[in-house]
Amino acid sequence: MTNQTDRTGTTPDSDQIRRAPKVLLHDHLDGGLRPGTVVELADAAGYTSRLPETDPDRLGVWFREAADSGSLERYLETFSHTVGVMQTRDALVRVAAECAEDLAEDGVVYAEVRYAPEQHLDGGLSLEEVVEAVNEGFREGERRAREAGRRIRVGALLTAMRHAARALEIAELANRYRDLGVVGFDIAGAEAGYPPTRHLDAFEYLKRENNHFTIHAGEAFGLPSIWQALQWCGADRLGHGVRIIDDIQVHEDGSVKLGRLASYVRDKRIPLELCPSSNLQTGAARSYAEHPIGLLRRLHFRATVNTDNRLMSHTSMSREFEYLVEAFGYTLDDMQWFSVNAMKSAFIPFDERLAMINDVIKPGYAELKSEWLFRQTASTSGSVDE
Repeated sequence: MTNQTDRTGTTPDSDQIRRAPKVLLHDHLDGGLRPGTVVELADAAGYTSRLPETDPDRLGVWFREAADSGSLERYLETFSHTVGVMQTRDALVRVAAECAEDLAEDGVVYAEVRYAPEQHLDGGLSLEEVVEAVNEGFREGERRAREAGRRIRVGALLTAMRHAARALEIAELANRYRDLGVVGFDIAGAEAGYPPTRHLDAFEYLKRENNHFTIHAGEAFGLPSIWQALQWCGADRLGHGVRIIDDIQVHEDGSVKLGRLASYVRDKRIPLELCPSSNLQTGAARSYAEHPIGLLRRLHFRATVNTDNRLMSHTSMSREFEYLVEAFGYTLDDMQWFSVNAMKSAFIPFDERLAMINDVIKPGYAELKSEWLFRQTASTSGSVDE
């Protein structure tokens, strides 16, 4: 929990949390489909017989329960269904557009959404056609959001699967589209047995090209995964990185001692793409109140709040913050701190990040805090008016 001296008392309600300008760095496109869209795309693709449920509401429940089951096979099955219906250009455009719309409706003003182009080739698309379809969808979603009176900017992160052998190819693809909607590169998949060092050629290529990349690390495998991602591969950010907590000792008197890796991560301001609900599902924490984000926030790590897979975790950025407000008593100031952290860590140019912080994020939180203040003033002066 943050120090009480840092607080203004502006604890947000659910409506203010939703309206607050939020920044999302870790969200998977194939993990955020609307259940109704899965059903409709499955029908169009002749995939319906493979779905566990064909009613959108029941299918949404199935996704959540499968992800919560503790069974890796059932968890992976959830993605086989979403990826299974994302094999045509029209499907990719639709899913990407709805992703941008849904995030904007939830108050997200900037998002980096990741996906693995190599997983969307079964319908005959090329890697380039996959990227162009998703980019088109994001632009369409941004346009629809503007028409609805909302603002969002979405950048794509191209992901390579760490158990496959196409990382360099995907890195080169990300570099070709870096000024056309793609803002960076990522690797994802099971950490155990598939260290990031297997893909050093991709990371060395990206560094030579002065491009940005994040690496899924420290989600389940622990400190060696984080160390390799940083010291061997040179990651700009850590996808999850929650296991950095294993290098922090909290003594009975409340004092804290950071190990050398944790100190390095904090000193270098390396962003942690923390995903609380997802971390609970994968066993990285037992509850929101015990999630390492509380300690990492207090120790001023470059912590950010993210959704990971909105469909599987039945979550959104607003829900993630609602859980954290309840668990840690976070205020609008804390929400702004997390949002500015994320925007500072985004993969767009510095001047554009600064403009988002100064012209969108800070004014948005200032308005919410002034709204809270006037509510408080009205509530205390009501008896005088009577």
